[in-house]
Parts: sequence; structure tokens; C-alpha cells
Amino acid sequence: MNWCPTTRACACVLIFACFTCHAAEEQVVIVGQRPSSTAPGIDAARAEAARVAGGASVVGREEYSGARSSNLYDVFALTAGVFVQPRFGAEEARLSIRGSGLQRTFHMRGITLLQDGVPITLADGGGDFQAIEPLALAYTEVLRGANALQFGGTSLGGAINFVSPSGHDAARLEPRIEVGSFGYRRAMLASGDVPGSVDYFVSASAYSQDGSREWSRQSNERLFGNFGVRVSEGIESRFYFGAVHSDSQLPGAVTKAQLRSDPSRANAGNVAGRHKRDFELYRIANRTVFDLDTGTLEASFGYSYKDLWHPIFQVIEQRSSDYSAGVRYLNEMQLAGRPNRVVLGLWRTWNSVDDERFANLGGVAGERTAHSAQSSRNLTVYGESHLSLTDRWSLIAGAQWTEANRRYRDRFLVNGDQGLDATYRRTSPKLGLLWRAGEDWSIFANVSDSFEPPSFGELSGGPGVDLLEAQSARSAELGTRGQLPRVGWEVVAYTARVRNELLSLNAPDGQPLGTRNAPRTNHRGIEAAFDARLWRSLTWRSAHLWSDFRFDGNESYGNNTLPGIPRSFHRGELSWSWPGGAYITLTGEWSPRRYPIDMANTWFADPYALWGMRAGRRGSGVNWFVELRNAGDRTYAATTGVVADARGQDVAQFLPGDGRAVYFGVNWRRD
Repeated sequence: MNWCPTTRACACVLIFACFTCHAAEEQVVIVGQRPSSTAPGIDAARAEAARVAGGASVVGREEYSGARSSNLYDVFALTAGVFVQPRFGAEEARLSIRGSGLQRTFHMRGITLLQDGVPITLADGGGDFQAIEPLALAYTEVLRGANALQFGGTSLGGAINFVSPSGHDAARLEPRIEVGSFGYRRAMLASGDVPGSVDYFVSASAYSQDGSREWSRQSNERLFGNFGVRVSEGIESRFYFGAVHSDSQLPGAVTKAQLRSDPSRANAGNVAGRHKRDFELYRIANRTVFDLDTGTLEASFGYSYKDLWHPIFQVIEQRSSDYSAGVRYLNEMQLAGRPNRVVLGLWRTWNSVDDERFANLGGVAGERTAHSAQSSRNLTVYGESHLSLTDRWSLIAGAQWTEANRRYRDRFLVNGDQGLDATYRRTSPKLGLLWRAGEDWSIFANVSDSFEPPSFGELSGGPGVDLLEAQSARSAELGTRGQLPRVGWEVVAYTARVRNELLSLNAPDGQPLGTRNAPRTNHRGIEAAFDARLWRSLTWRSAHLWSDFRFDGNESYGNNTLPGIPRSFHRGELSWSWPGGAYITLTGEWSPRRYPIDMANTWFADPYALWGMRAGRRGSGVNWFVELRNAGDRTYAATTGVVADARGQDVAQFLPGDGRAVYFGVNWRRD
């Protein structure tokens, strides 16, 4: 593996930290592990999710670390309600919850991303998946829809909170190596400990792959860490840092005929234009928790800087700074003699972006086509009350108020002043009920509103700059979740009436047309996940999505299906394990029905089914795995782009999935 100077330096720092803490360990006697208010752990997160009167899941690292763990597909493969498909096997993925950002096949929209409770979503609503290292997580919280209110989430898709390990739950030393098909190489070294009144976690990783297609090489190096300090008996502060260097070639989409004849080919225009997405990202953040007599107060802040080089249909060069600051108060005092849990919070996020655009001359910047200063400011105030009406019934009521400003200052002016200054405001209420039908299972329902101002990807993503309305929705959901001795489940049915949905459009040749507001659309679906112990050491896990997203009396498209996501989608795995940690697993993925790739519903992606298997060992000491994916070497479209009207013609909007692939990994854990 070729290690860049940055990665070598990170590894040296990590090794030095390990030896330093080992030396400190010899001088400090630690009796047990103290609880951490800034890093309460996965058990506390699961107890918190059980309180939610709606779709909520917690994904532990152990659920995916026994296989290739490269991108968000690996993390969320068996998570209820999350649709995620990598684009050409990349870390860049198509991520959607309840049809969020339905036409956004890159960078995501409509989901609030947080790391350790601090926003990592850009202030205008976009996000970078390469900023997440799956193996540097302890667990991930997924709060779908308005169930993200406790994080101040305002969007249709809800929120995802990636939580880092602390010194309390990390190994003192854990190296890991993965290799596999298509030139896949990945290495990581992590360490964590609790030397005295301080705890720490740090990880350094490097990844590269040639890719299964032409012009699809990727590489990145990432450094993440945090350390917590017990300031006094009632105050704990935790500092976070991260650095990411990511380079990605973009092979683009092909026609269905090209996909069938040679799925390894790249789009000719992408190769000629040397399409890429390269960036560096640096982030620092802090969470400080104050244990008060009347409750708990959290104060958070974060800052990130990103430098982006992005040759596509034009060359985009951006330098951006994002800031966030927030407070959150938690009180569990009684109301009218009944337990009542109240959460009150405020988030302020803002950013500034220097955006330059040039003609793309074979991957080199040519004549300037645009230059702008972009700024986003958001203020979210939220509150939620969880009142136990009886020992079994709870009433959840809450609301959030959001003000969002988008300002575009045109510094080019050759084609006139394209500047805009728009402010969006809305109050979004929520009301829910939770019935604890048994000690370990419940039934719930809620009604809520959501609100999503446009990002600059929508405002300036086409030929010019467009002033758009904010997207809003009213949603209702009904569901159940629980865990019994032999079976666990989460099943949620939802419906959302969306107004002014932000739909990003391309022409049939792939050129962006910008974003438009669809006056009325309807999103409905069922989200389900199951796990069961079938017999002794034989277990089954699966996730299922049924989605029905449609226009509602649109003047151009009537009640057509919204394109881009399968109507039904299923993943599952059957595992047999032995004493000592050995296991063998069969895996499957099934998209049983064709689905449209255009709003006119004239051209479709085909159904497919994949299967694979893996074997390995997990536990203490040395762990390993061997994994076979797409064992039948099926040719299929992992996901697609979307267009307004393909006119029944075969357009270049299909992104091939990887063919047959084998991966091997080994790691060693010293606690």
C-alpha cells in the first residue's frame, strides 16, 4: 500500500500516543471504569431509542465490522428505513430516508448528519460521506423523520448521528487490514484508554481501490480522535478532531445497453472531462455536559474547513468554512405527579463558501464561468416533552421553529447579477403516543411537520441561479418495535404529504437543468427490520423497504411514480455460529420490480437479485473474515440518475454495481 506523508505522520502520532499512554498506565492505578456523561455508550443510546414514538434505530459497530467495512452501504445494509446504494462501489453513496433528496443521487439532501451530536451536515444542507470512517464509530443513531426533533432535525429524512468510541469502550490497541477485488486496500490503526481523569480515542486509516470500472480509482486518508476530561464532579468536556484527504475519479452513468454489454466501461464524457471530486476536510468540535440539580445542560460547538476541487460538466473550486453552536437542556422532573422528560435546545449553524467555476478543458480549469460568495445561516429552536400518562402510556409533544437564510453574492456579473438573498421560516409541531404493550416491546404513532430550505446545490446547481420555495411536509406514522427472547423487530408504516418538493432534474444527456418545486407529492412506505434465532446458533437478520412516492395531480406528470428508488427493496443474512466465535453467513439483496428513472415513467431500471457469503471469526484476540459478494457475477444497476422525460429512449443514467468480488480482512484487539 502506498502511504502518503500525511498518513505516515498520523500513524507515527498514533503509535506515539499508544506508548505514551502505556507509560502513563504504569504510573496510574485505575479502579474500574467511570461513567461518561459525554460518551454514555450504546446501551444508553438503545434505551433512548426505545423512548421514541416513531422510527428509531441504533446500529452497533459489531453489526458490520465482521465484513468489509468501507462505506455507508456496509453500515446500514440491515437498518430499517435507510436506502443506501454506493455509486460505482464508491464511498460516495445514494442515501435516502422516506424519499428524502429523492432526485439527489450524490452528496445527499434532506437528512441532518451529526457526529457525536454536533452537525457535520453543511449549513446549507449538503453533506460528504467520505468524512465518515465506519470503523472509527462505536455506534450510529438513526432517527427517521420528525423523530429527529431531539437533535433539532428539520427535514423529511430525519437525522443520523455517528458516535465515536471513547476511551471507555475502545481497545487499547486495534490494527486492521482489508484487501480484495478491484485493487481494494484498507488499513487502520486505533487506540483508546482511560489514563486517570482523562480518556482518549484516536484512529488513523488509509484506503484505496482501482474500482470495478474505468476511471473509478479512489483513495483517502483519515485521522479521527477525541479526548474527554472530567473538569469537576459535575462537568465533563470532550474535544473532537478530524482530518480527511479524499480523491475520487467519477466514471459516470451509462446507458442500459452499455451496462449489459460491458459494466466496466465509464461514460465517455466523464473520461474526456477527467471528472473527479477531490477535497481536504479539517474539523474540530467540543461537547461539554453540566450535571445540574435540575437536569443536564449540554453546550456544543464545531468548526470545519473544506477545500474542494471538482471537475465535472464544469470545474468547481470551493473553499468553505462551517460553524455550529448549540445548547441542549434535559430535565426529568414530574408533571402533575407523573414522570415527564423535557428536552429544550437551540442550534445555530452558519457557513461561508467561496465558489469559483470554470470551463472544463479535460480536467483543467479554463475560462471562468462564475464566481460567487455563498453564505447560509440557520437558527433552530426546539422543545419536546415526554409525559408518562400511565405506566404503559406516554404522550410526546414538541415543536421546532426554524429560520434559514441563503445569500448568493455574484462576483462575476458577466451575465448580469445572479445574486439572491432569501429567508425561510417555519414552525413544525409534533404529537405522538407510545404504548408499552410489554416490558420489551411497544406500539407507537405520531403526526408531525417537517421543513427543508433549499441548499446551494439546488439554488445554483443548474445553468443559472433559481429562487426556490422551501420544501415542507406533514407526516403520520404507526409502528411497533421490540425484542423478545428469540425475535426482535421494528416495523413502521408512514405517509407524508409533501409540498414544494425540491426535485433536481437532468436533461436526457445528463446535463443539469437545475431544481424545481413540485407543488404536491405524496410519500408512503413501510420500513421493517427483523432478527430471529431460528435454531440454536442459526440466526436470521433482514431489512425491508416498500416505497410509494408519487406526484399528486401534477400538470405535467399527473400521478406518476417519482423516479430513482425501487418500489420494494430487501436485504437479509442467515448465519450459523460456533463456540469460539467462528461463523458462516449467507447474504442476499433483492430488488424485485423495475422502477422508473424519469418523471414521465417511460424508461426503467431492471429488477435484480444478488447473493454472497462470508466466513470468519469474531471475539477477543485475532479476528478475520473472508467475504464473497455478488457470487453470481450479476450485471445490474446499483442505482440510477433521474431525468424529466427519457421519451422511452435508452439514456445514460445507469450506475453499474460491482461484479463478483472477494474480500479478506484481519484485525487484532488488545483490551
